Amino acid sequence: MGSLLDTFSGLPVHALVVHAVVVLVPLAAVGGILMAVWRSFSRRFAPLVVFVAAVAAGSALVAKESGEKLSARIGGGPPTHMQLGKWMPVIAGVLFLLILAFWLVDRGIPLNRPRPLWLKLLGVALIVAALFATFWTVRVGHTGSEAVWNQLLPGG
Repeated sequence: MGSLLDTFSGLPVHALVVHAVVVLVPLAAVGGILMAVWRSFSRRFAPLVVFVAAVAAGSALVAKESGEKLSARIGGGPPTHMQLGKWMPVIAGVLFLLILAFWLVDRGIPLNRPRPLWLKLLGVALIVAALFATFWTVRVGHTGSEAVWNQLLPGG
């Protein structure tokens, strides 16, 4: 089990990387929403938002894979958390792709011209995906932390 995704300095990689997911997915979501509603923000900060979204998606994938390694090491994991967690990389990946697509198109439209309707609709889809990704991150994180704390607390 000495895999790169199993442990790091004796600690489970999953316990380390989930913190990146919990911070970066909502941060990318906020950035994506701001890009969709505020053109000057999009022009100025979109490359940073795209980068954060890419790292968030990568972190979600590492969290899922390392969670599977942790589950194998301890002989199983919390089923609800595992069911929800398997979708986190997909959701974070979709958010990243929407942010990237929105930026690639939006950056080519001069500021003195309005965004076309289809790009505004893409912005609405981006906002919905950002809200859903944040909701899903909280949901997955809550089930995981609840499982850990229920084992650590007396009577849990």
